[in-house]
Amino acid sequence: MKSHFTIPQLPRLCNEILILSILSRGKRHGYELALELEEASEAYFKFNHGTLYPILHKLEKDGLIRGQWQQEGRQRKRRTYMITGKGKKFLAVQKEDWKQFFGKLFAILEENE
Repeated sequence: MKSHFTIPQLPRLCNEILILSILSRGKRHGYELALELEEASEAYFKFNHGTLYPILHKLEKDGLIRGQWQQEGRQRKRRTYMITGKGKKFLAVQKEDWKQFFGKLFAILEENE
């Protein structure tokens, strides 16, 4: 089975699958999403606002997530994001592609051991 992505696409697709994975657990606003990802990865993965929000906007434009403004108590409105059906399908395909990618990568890395 051939992977659905190329080496130049890796950073973008890595960011997308991380975000979609967090959103598959439920709605999150941007800051909450970034915190959860950082906590889940023990600070290995981090998003700054300059990186995160353009990715969220692209995912929304592509129909993989949906955002909506919500008022949370007396706080200012926040944009909350949720994964769409299309996003769930994309995530499932990406998970398989990443498994295949890492399988091939480690087969090469471990070949000389």
